[in-house]
Amino acid sequence: MKILPLCAAATLLASPALAQTKAPDPARLKATVEALVRFGTRHTLSSATDPKRGIGAARRWGAAEFGKIAKGCGGCLTVETVADRFSGPRAPDGVEIVDVLAIQKGMGDPDEVVIVAGHIDSRVSDVMDATSDAPGANDDGSGTALVIEAARVLAGETFDGTIVYALLSGEEQGLWGGKLLASTAKARGWKVRAMLNNDIVGNTVGQNGRIVADRVRVFSEGIRSSEDQKAGLTRRATGGEDDGPSRALAKKIDTIAQENPQIGLDVFAVRRPDRFGRGGDHTPSLELGYPAVRFSVGIENYDQQHQDLRTENGRVYGDTVDRMDFPYLARVTALNVATIRELAAAPAAPATVSLDGALSMDTRVFWDAVPGAAAYHVYWRRADAQDWTDGRIVTGATQAVLTDVVVDDHFIGVAAVAKDGMESLVTFGGMAPRK
Repeated sequence: MKILPLCAAATLLASPALAQTKAPDPARLKATVEALVRFGTRHTLSSATDPKRGIGAARRWGAAEFGKIAKGCGGCLTVETVADRFSGPRAPDGVEIVDVLAIQKGMGDPDEVVIVAGHIDSRVSDVMDATSDAPGANDDGSGTALVIEAARVLAGETFDGTIVYALLSGEEQGLWGGKLLASTAKARGWKVRAMLNNDIVGNTVGQNGRIVADRVRVFSEGIRSSEDQKAGLTRRATGGEDDGPSRALAKKIDTIAQENPQIGLDVFAVRRPDRFGRGGDHTPSLELGYPAVRFSVGIENYDQQHQDLRTENGRVYGDTVDRMDFPYLARVTALNVATIRELAAAPAAPATVSLDGALSMDTRVFWDAVPGAAAYHVYWRRADAQDWTDGRIVTGATQAVLTDVVVDDHFIGVAAVAKDGMESLVTFGGMAPRK
Protein backbone atom coordinates (compact mmCIF):
# COMPACT_ATOMS: atom_id res chain seq x y z
CA MET A 1 0.00 0.00 0.00
CA LYS A 2 1.23 3.49 -0.86
CA ILE A 3 -0.18 6.59 0.78
CA LEU A 4 1.24 9.70 -0.82
CA PRO A 5 0.86 13.35 0.12
CA LEU A 6 -0.65 15.51 -2.57
CA CYS A 7 2.66 16.97 -3.66
CA ALA A 8 4.13 13.51 -4.26
CA ALA A 9 0.99 12.37 -6.04
CA ALA A 10 1.71 14.84 -8.83
CA THR A 11 4.48 12.56 -10.06
CA LEU A 12 2.12 9.57 -10.07
CA LEU A 13 -0.93 10.95 -11.81
CA ALA A 14 -1.23 13.53 -14.51
CA SER A 15 -3.20 16.66 -13.70
CA PRO A 16 -6.79 16.59 -14.99
CA ALA A 17 -6.72 17.77 -18.59
CA LEU A 18 -9.76 20.00 -18.48
CA ALA A 19 -8.63 22.49 -21.11
CA GLN A 20 -11.20 22.32 -23.89
CA THR A 21 -10.10 21.41 -27.38
CA LYS A 22 -13.16 23.25 -28.67
CA ALA A 23 -14.92 26.13 -26.96
CA PRO A 24 -18.65 26.87 -26.86
CA ASP A 25 -19.51 29.56 -29.40
CA PRO A 26 -21.78 32.45 -28.29
CA ALA A 27 -22.84 33.10 -31.90
CA ARG A 28 -23.83 29.48 -32.41
CA LEU A 29 -25.73 29.45 -29.12
CA LYS A 30 -27.61 32.57 -30.22
CA ALA A 31 -28.45 31.00 -33.59
CA THR A 32 -29.82 27.92 -31.82
CA VAL A 33 -32.04 29.97 -29.50
CA GLU A 34 -33.28 32.06 -32.45
CA ALA A 35 -34.16 28.87 -34.33
CA LEU A 36 -36.14 27.63 -31.32
CA VAL A 37 -38.02 30.93 -31.01
CA ARG A 38 -39.06 30.71 -34.68
CA PHE A 39 -41.33 27.76 -33.84
CA GLY A 40 -43.71 30.34 -32.33
CA THR A 41 -44.69 28.26 -29.33
CA ARG A 42 -43.20 25.09 -27.93
CA HIS A 43 -46.01 24.53 -25.47
CA THR A 44 -46.40 20.84 -24.64
CA LEU A 45 -50.06 20.91 -25.73
CA SER A 46 -49.29 22.65 -29.03
CA SER A 47 -49.23 20.81 -32.34
CA ALA A 48 -47.07 17.70 -32.53
CA THR A 49 -47.52 17.42 -36.31
CA ASP A 50 -47.33 20.94 -37.77
CA PRO A 51 -44.09 21.12 -39.79
CA LYS A 52 -43.25 24.68 -38.76
CA ARG A 53 -44.96 25.60 -35.50
CA GLY A 54 -45.27 23.91 -32.14
CA ILE A 55 -43.59 21.36 -29.91
CA GLY A 56 -43.44 18.61 -32.53
CA ALA A 57 -41.56 20.73 -35.05
CA ALA A 58 -39.14 21.90 -32.36
CA ARG A 59 -38.40 18.36 -31.19
CA ARG A 60 -37.81 17.15 -34.75
CA TRP A 61 -35.48 20.08 -35.33
CA GLY A 62 -33.54 19.23 -32.15
CA ALA A 63 -33.19 15.62 -33.27
CA ALA A 64 -31.97 16.81 -36.66
CA GLU A 65 -29.33 19.01 -35.01
CA PHE A 66 -28.07 16.01 -33.05
CA GLY A 67 -28.10 14.06 -36.33
CA LYS A 68 -25.85 16.64 -38.00
CA ILE A 69 -23.40 16.40 -35.11
CA ALA A 70 -23.48 12.60 -35.31
CA LYS A 71 -22.74 12.69 -39.04
CA GLY A 72 -19.83 15.05 -38.46
CA CYS A 73 -18.20 12.75 -35.89
CA GLY A 74 -18.66 9.55 -37.86
CA GLY A 75 -21.66 8.30 -35.95
CA CYS A 76 -20.35 8.93 -32.43
CA LEU A 77 -23.89 9.86 -31.32
CA THR A 78 -26.98 7.67 -31.45
CA VAL A 79 -30.09 9.82 -31.74
CA GLU A 80 -33.40 8.48 -30.47
CA THR A 81 -36.66 9.50 -28.88
CA VAL A 82 -38.47 8.06 -25.88
CA ALA A 83 -42.15 8.71 -25.27
CA ASP A 84 -44.96 8.06 -22.83
CA ARG A 85 -48.39 9.47 -22.15
CA PHE A 86 -49.04 11.67 -19.13
CA SER A 87 -52.10 13.41 -17.76
CA GLY A 88 -52.69 15.83 -14.93
CA PRO A 89 -54.27 19.18 -14.04
CA ARG A 90 -52.24 20.88 -16.79
CA ALA A 91 -53.12 18.22 -19.37
CA PRO A 92 -56.51 16.84 -18.31
CA ASP A 93 -57.03 14.99 -21.61
CA GLY A 94 -53.54 13.55 -21.54
CA VAL A 95 -50.58 14.28 -23.83
CA GLU A 96 -47.73 12.31 -25.32
CA ILE A 97 -44.41 13.45 -23.88
CA VAL A 98 -41.38 12.92 -26.10
CA ASP A 99 -37.76 13.33 -25.01
CA VAL A 100 -35.03 13.62 -27.65
CA LEU A 101 -31.79 11.87 -26.66
CA ALA A 102 -28.34 11.79 -28.22
CA ILE A 103 -26.17 9.07 -26.68
CA GLN A 104 -22.37 9.11 -26.84
CA LYS A 105 -21.47 5.58 -25.79
CA GLY A 106 -18.61 5.09 -23.35
CA MET A 107 -15.60 2.91 -24.09
CA GLY A 108 -15.57 1.34 -20.61
CA ASP A 109 -18.84 0.43 -18.93
CA PRO A 110 -21.51 1.99 -21.18
CA ASP A 111 -24.05 1.84 -18.37
CA GLU A 112 -22.03 4.41 -16.39
CA VAL A 113 -23.83 7.55 -17.52
CA VAL A 114 -23.52 11.33 -17.26
CA ILE A 115 -26.65 13.21 -18.35
CA VAL A 116 -26.90 16.86 -19.41
CA ALA A 117 -30.43 18.14 -19.99
CA GLY A 118 -32.60 21.14 -20.76
CA HIS A 119 -36.33 21.38 -21.47
CA ILE A 120 -37.44 22.36 -24.94
CA ASP A 121 -41.06 23.32 -24.10
CA SER A 122 -42.18 26.89 -23.40
CA ARG A 123 -45.24 28.72 -22.04
CA VAL A 124 -46.82 32.15 -21.47
CA SER A 125 -48.79 33.55 -18.53
CA ASP A 126 -51.63 31.03 -18.80
CA VAL A 127 -50.06 27.60 -18.49
CA MET A 128 -52.93 26.15 -20.55
CA ASP A 129 -52.46 28.61 -23.46
CA ALA A 130 -51.00 26.43 -26.22
CA THR A 131 -51.59 28.83 -29.12
CA SER A 132 -50.09 32.23 -28.22
CA ASP A 133 -46.49 32.97 -29.11
CA ALA A 134 -44.26 31.68 -26.33
CA PRO A 135 -40.67 32.41 -27.40
CA GLY A 136 -39.11 30.70 -24.38
CA ALA A 137 -35.71 32.13 -25.29
CA ASN A 138 -34.19 31.86 -21.83
CA ASP A 139 -36.74 29.44 -20.32
CA ASP A 140 -35.55 27.15 -21.60
CA GLY A 141 -34.13 27.83 -25.03
CA SER A 142 -30.92 28.61 -23.19
CA GLY A 143 -30.72 25.14 -21.63
CA THR A 144 -31.68 23.47 -24.91
CA ALA A 145 -28.99 25.40 -26.78
CA LEU A 146 -26.45 24.51 -24.07
CA VAL A 147 -27.17 20.79 -24.45
CA ILE A 148 -26.83 20.89 -28.24
CA GLU A 149 -23.64 22.97 -28.00
CA ALA A 150 -22.16 20.59 -25.42
CA ALA A 151 -22.75 17.75 -27.87
CA ARG A 152 -20.97 19.71 -30.60
CA VAL A 153 -17.98 20.41 -28.37
CA LEU A 154 -17.61 16.88 -26.98
CA ALA A 155 -18.52 14.89 -30.11
CA GLY A 156 -15.60 12.78 -31.30
CA GLU A 157 -13.90 12.59 -27.91
CA THR A 158 -13.79 9.23 -26.14
CA PHE A 159 -14.71 8.60 -22.53
CA ASP A 160 -14.92 5.71 -20.12
CA GLY A 161 -18.56 6.53 -19.36
CA THR A 162 -21.51 7.29 -21.60
CA ILE A 163 -22.83 10.83 -22.11
CA VAL A 164 -26.56 11.37 -22.67
CA TYR A 165 -27.63 14.72 -24.14
CA ALA A 166 -31.33 15.18 -23.40
CA LEU A 167 -33.96 17.62 -24.70
CA LEU A 168 -36.99 17.24 -22.44
CA SER A 169 -40.67 18.05 -22.99
CA GLY A 170 -43.46 18.75 -20.54
CA GLU A 171 -41.47 20.57 -17.85
CA GLU A 172 -43.98 23.39 -17.57
CA GLN A 173 -46.91 20.96 -17.34
CA GLY A 174 -45.52 18.77 -14.56
CA LEU A 175 -41.82 17.89 -14.95
CA TRP A 176 -42.97 15.04 -17.19
CA GLY A 177 -39.93 15.02 -19.46
CA GLY A 178 -37.72 14.71 -16.40
CA LYS A 179 -39.87 11.86 -15.11
CA LEU A 180 -39.65 10.11 -18.47
CA LEU A 181 -35.86 10.53 -18.53
CA ALA A 182 -35.44 9.20 -14.98
CA SER A 183 -37.70 6.21 -15.62
CA THR A 184 -35.80 5.49 -18.85
CA ALA A 185 -32.51 5.53 -16.93
CA LYS A 186 -33.91 3.10 -14.38
CA ALA A 187 -35.42 0.77 -16.98
CA ARG A 188 -32.16 0.60 -18.94
CA GLY A 189 -30.06 -0.03 -15.87
CA TRP A 190 -28.04 3.16 -16.22
CA LYS A 191 -25.72 3.86 -13.31
CA VAL A 192 -26.11 7.62 -13.33
CA ARG A 193 -22.95 9.39 -12.20
CA ALA A 194 -24.53 12.83 -12.59
CA MET A 195 -27.59 14.54 -14.02
CA LEU A 196 -26.94 18.20 -14.94
CA ASN A 197 -30.20 20.08 -15.45
CA ASN A 198 -29.82 23.47 -17.13
CA ASP A 199 -32.89 25.67 -16.83
CA ILE A 200 -32.76 29.46 -17.33
CA VAL A 201 -29.02 29.84 -17.90
CA GLY A 202 -28.80 32.73 -20.36
CA ASN A 203 -29.47 36.14 -18.77
CA THR A 204 -27.36 38.46 -16.63
CA VAL A 205 -29.70 41.40 -15.87
CA GLY A 206 -31.98 40.85 -12.90
CA GLN A 207 -35.45 42.06 -12.04
CA ASN A 208 -33.90 44.97 -10.13
CA GLY A 209 -31.56 45.94 -12.98
CA ARG A 210 -28.52 44.46 -11.30
CA ILE A 211 -26.03 42.76 -13.62
CA VAL A 212 -24.55 39.44 -12.47
CA ALA A 213 -22.35 38.06 -15.24
CA ASP A 214 -19.68 36.25 -13.23
CA ARG A 215 -21.78 33.78 -11.24
CA VAL A 216 -23.97 30.75 -11.81
CA ARG A 217 -26.15 29.12 -9.19
CA VAL A 218 -25.96 25.35 -8.74
CA PHE A 219 -28.78 23.92 -6.61
CA SER A 220 -28.36 20.59 -4.82
CA GLU A 221 -29.99 18.50 -2.13
CA GLY A 222 -27.95 17.39 0.89
CA ILE A 223 -29.75 14.33 2.21
CA ARG A 224 -31.09 12.13 -0.58
CA SER A 225 -34.83 12.55 -1.02
CA SER A 226 -34.86 8.86 -1.94
CA GLU A 227 -33.46 7.73 1.42
CA ASP A 228 -35.71 5.64 3.61
CA GLN A 229 -36.00 6.29 7.34
CA LYS A 230 -33.18 3.91 8.24
CA ALA A 231 -30.77 5.48 5.75
CA GLY A 232 -31.78 8.95 6.92
CA LEU A 233 -31.08 8.06 10.54
CA THR A 234 -27.69 6.62 9.56
CA ARG A 235 -26.76 9.80 7.70
CA ARG A 236 -27.90 11.87 10.67
CA ALA A 237 -25.72 9.78 12.98
CA THR A 238 -22.63 10.22 10.79
CA GLY A 239 -23.18 13.94 10.13
CA GLY A 240 -23.44 13.58 6.37
CA GLU A 241 -26.29 16.02 5.78
CA ASP A 242 -24.04 18.19 3.60
CA ASP A 243 -22.40 15.31 1.71
CA GLY A 244 -25.06 13.34 -0.15
CA PRO A 245 -24.25 12.46 -3.77
CA SER A 246 -25.96 15.54 -5.22
CA ARG A 247 -24.22 17.87 -2.78
CA ALA A 248 -20.93 16.11 -3.66
CA LEU A 249 -21.74 16.85 -7.32
CA ALA A 250 -22.30 20.54 -6.60
CA LYS A 251 -19.01 20.70 -4.70
CA LYS A 252 -17.30 18.99 -7.63
CA ILE A 253 -18.66 21.58 -10.05
CA ASP A 254 -17.46 24.35 -7.74
CA THR A 255 -13.97 22.81 -7.67
CA ILE A 256 -13.90 22.49 -11.47
CA ALA A 257 -14.83 26.16 -11.82
CA GLN A 258 -12.02 27.16 -9.46
CA GLU A 259 -9.51 24.97 -11.32
CA ASN A 260 -10.54 26.52 -14.65
CA PRO A 261 -10.44 30.31 -14.09
CA GLN A 262 -10.56 30.87 -17.86
CA ILE A 263 -14.25 29.93 -17.73
CA GLY A 264 -14.83 33.03 -15.64
CA LEU A 265 -17.64 31.82 -13.40
CA ASP A 266 -18.01 31.62 -9.66
CA VAL A 267 -20.26 28.77 -8.57
CA PHE A 268 -22.85 29.86 -6.02
CA ALA A 269 -23.60 26.42 -4.55
CA VAL A 270 -27.09 26.84 -3.14
CA ARG A 271 -27.81 24.28 -0.44
CA ARG A 272 -31.38 23.38 -1.42
CA PRO A 273 -32.69 21.23 -4.28
CA ASP A 274 -34.05 24.16 -6.31
CA ARG A 275 -35.24 27.72 -5.99
CA PHE A 276 -37.44 28.33 -2.97
CA GLY A 277 -40.70 26.42 -3.29
CA ARG A 278 -40.01 25.39 -6.90
CA GLY A 279 -38.67 22.38 -8.78
CA GLY A 280 -37.15 21.33 -12.07
CA ASP A 281 -36.48 18.37 -14.32
CA HIS A 282 -33.73 17.08 -12.04
CA THR A 283 -36.31 16.45 -9.29
CA PRO A 284 -37.45 13.06 -10.68
CA SER A 285 -33.80 11.95 -10.85
CA LEU A 286 -33.38 12.91 -7.19
CA GLU A 287 -36.46 10.88 -6.33
CA LEU A 288 -34.74 7.80 -7.80
CA GLY A 289 -31.53 8.48 -5.89
CA TYR A 290 -29.43 9.78 -8.79
CA PRO A 291 -26.92 12.61 -8.17
CA ALA A 292 -28.56 15.61 -9.81
CA VAL A 293 -28.25 19.40 -9.72
CA ARG A 294 -29.82 22.41 -11.38
CA PHE A 295 -27.81 25.16 -13.05
CA SER A 296 -29.52 28.55 -13.19
CA VAL A 297 -28.46 32.15 -13.70
CA GLY A 298 -26.89 34.22 -10.95
CA ILE A 299 -29.88 36.57 -10.93
CA GLU A 300 -33.36 36.18 -12.41
CA ASN A 301 -35.76 38.55 -14.15
CA TYR A 302 -39.29 37.34 -13.51
CA ASP A 303 -40.76 39.70 -16.12
CA GLN A 304 -39.07 37.43 -18.66
CA GLN A 305 -40.46 34.14 -17.34
CA HIS A 306 -43.92 32.70 -18.10
CA GLN A 307 -45.20 35.98 -19.48
CA ASP A 308 -47.44 37.03 -22.36
CA LEU A 309 -45.56 39.29 -24.77
CA ARG A 310 -46.67 42.81 -23.83
CA THR A 311 -45.69 46.24 -22.53
CA GLU A 312 -47.58 47.73 -19.58
CA ASN A 313 -46.82 51.18 -18.17
CA GLY A 314 -43.48 51.14 -19.94
CA ARG A 315 -42.58 47.75 -18.46
CA VAL A 316 -41.66 45.09 -21.03
CA TYR A 317 -42.73 41.49 -20.43
CA GLY A 318 -41.71 38.38 -22.33
CA ASP A 319 -38.94 35.84 -22.75
CA THR A 320 -37.22 37.10 -25.89
CA VAL A 321 -33.77 36.69 -27.43
CA ASP A 322 -32.78 40.33 -27.01
CA ARG A 323 -32.86 39.99 -23.20
CA MET A 324 -30.17 37.29 -23.18
CA ASP A 325 -26.39 37.37 -22.74
CA PHE A 326 -24.81 34.78 -25.04
CA PRO A 327 -21.17 35.16 -23.94
CA TYR A 328 -22.47 34.35 -20.44
CA LEU A 329 -24.39 31.34 -21.77
CA ALA A 330 -21.18 30.18 -23.44
CA ARG A 331 -19.39 30.28 -20.07
CA VAL A 332 -22.14 28.24 -18.39
CA THR A 333 -21.88 25.80 -21.29
CA ALA A 334 -18.11 25.61 -20.81
CA LEU A 335 -18.56 24.76 -17.13
CA ASN A 336 -21.02 22.00 -18.02
CA VAL A 337 -18.60 20.67 -20.63
CA ALA A 338 -15.70 20.63 -18.17
CA THR A 339 -17.86 18.80 -15.63
CA ILE A 340 -19.09 16.26 -18.16
CA ARG A 341 -15.57 15.71 -19.45
CA GLU A 342 -14.18 14.92 -16.01
CA LEU A 343 -17.04 12.77 -14.74
CA ALA A 344 -17.32 10.76 -17.97
CA ALA A 345 -13.56 10.16 -18.02
CA ALA A 346 -13.21 9.32 -14.33
CA PRO A 347 -13.99 5.96 -12.77
CA ALA A 348 -17.23 5.53 -10.87
CA ALA A 349 -17.35 6.76 -7.28
CA PRO A 350 -16.72 4.14 -4.58
CA ALA A 351 -20.00 2.46 -3.67
CA THR A 352 -19.33 2.72 0.07
CA VAL A 353 -16.70 4.24 2.34
CA SER A 354 -16.48 3.09 5.96
CA LEU A 355 -14.65 4.53 8.95
CA ASP A 356 -13.30 2.97 12.13
CA GLY A 357 -11.61 4.94 14.86
CA ALA A 358 -13.75 5.32 17.93
CA LEU A 359 -11.65 5.87 21.06
CA SER A 360 -8.54 6.39 18.94
CA MET A 361 -6.34 9.25 17.76
CA ASP A 362 -6.23 7.68 14.28
CA THR A 363 -8.94 6.83 11.76
CA ARG A 364 -8.99 3.77 9.53
CA VAL A 365 -10.72 4.32 6.19
CA PHE A 366 -11.71 1.52 3.85
CA TRP A 367 -13.75 1.48 0.68
CA ASP A 368 -15.01 -0.65 -2.18
CA ALA A 369 -12.65 -1.19 -5.10
CA VAL A 370 -13.65 0.61 -8.29
CA PRO A 371 -12.99 -0.94 -11.74
CA GLY A 372 -10.55 1.18 -13.73
CA ALA A 373 -9.31 3.23 -10.77
CA ALA A 374 -5.56 3.87 -10.81
CA ALA A 375 -5.66 5.33 -7.31
CA TYR A 376 -7.96 6.77 -4.70
CA HIS A 377 -8.09 10.26 -3.21
CA VAL A 378 -8.87 10.24 0.51
CA TYR A 379 -10.26 13.60 1.63
CA TRP A 380 -10.92 14.96 5.09
CA ARG A 381 -11.90 18.18 6.83
CA ARG A 382 -12.76 19.40 10.30
CA ALA A 383 -16.33 18.66 11.25
CA ASP A 384 -17.18 22.37 11.39
CA ALA A 385 -16.11 22.96 7.75
CA GLN A 386 -18.12 22.50 4.55
CA ASP A 387 -15.37 21.88 2.00
CA TRP A 388 -12.53 19.36 1.92
CA THR A 389 -9.26 20.82 3.18
CA ASP A 390 -6.83 17.87 3.26
CA GLY A 391 -6.21 14.79 1.21
CA ARG A 392 -3.91 11.91 0.28
CA ILE A 393 -3.54 9.74 -2.79
CA VAL A 394 -3.61 5.99 -2.10
CA THR A 395 -2.43 3.39 -4.61
CA GLY A 396 -2.46 -0.38 -4.45
CA ALA A 397 -4.98 -0.61 -1.62
CA THR A 398 -8.58 0.08 -0.65
CA GLN A 399 -7.86 1.25 2.87
CA ALA A 400 -5.76 3.81 4.67
CA VAL A 401 -4.93 4.92 8.20
CA LEU A 402 -5.08 8.67 8.84
CA THR A 403 -2.70 9.30 11.71
CA ASP A 404 -3.78 11.95 14.21
CA VAL A 405 -7.06 12.48 12.39
CA VAL A 406 -9.66 11.92 15.10
CA VAL A 407 -12.89 10.53 13.64
CA ASP A 408 -15.00 12.43 16.19
CA ASP A 409 -13.67 15.73 14.89
CA HIS A 410 -13.47 15.11 11.13
CA PHE A 411 -15.51 14.20 8.08
CA ILE A 412 -13.84 11.86 5.59
CA GLY A 413 -14.60 10.78 2.02
CA VAL A 414 -12.96 8.99 -0.90
CA ALA A 415 -12.93 9.57 -4.68
CA ALA A 416 -11.67 7.17 -7.36
CA VAL A 417 -8.94 8.52 -9.66
CA ALA A 418 -8.17 7.62 -13.28
CA LYS A 419 -4.64 7.36 -14.73
CA ASP A 420 -4.94 10.87 -16.16
CA GLY A 421 -6.02 12.32 -12.81
CA MET A 422 -9.74 12.62 -13.50
CA GLU A 423 -11.67 12.08 -10.26
CA SER A 424 -15.10 10.72 -9.43
CA LEU A 425 -17.46 12.32 -6.98
CA VAL A 426 -16.45 11.95 -3.34
CA THR A 427 -18.28 9.24 -1.43
CA PHE A 428 -18.86 10.25 2.19
CA GLY A 429 -17.53 7.96 4.89
CA GLY A 430 -19.91 6.26 7.32
CA MET A 431 -19.68 3.82 10.17
CA ALA A 432 -17.92 0.50 9.65
CA PRO A 433 -20.14 -2.58 9.85
CA ARG A 434 -20.16 -4.06 13.35
CA LYS A 435 -18.79 -7.57 13.71
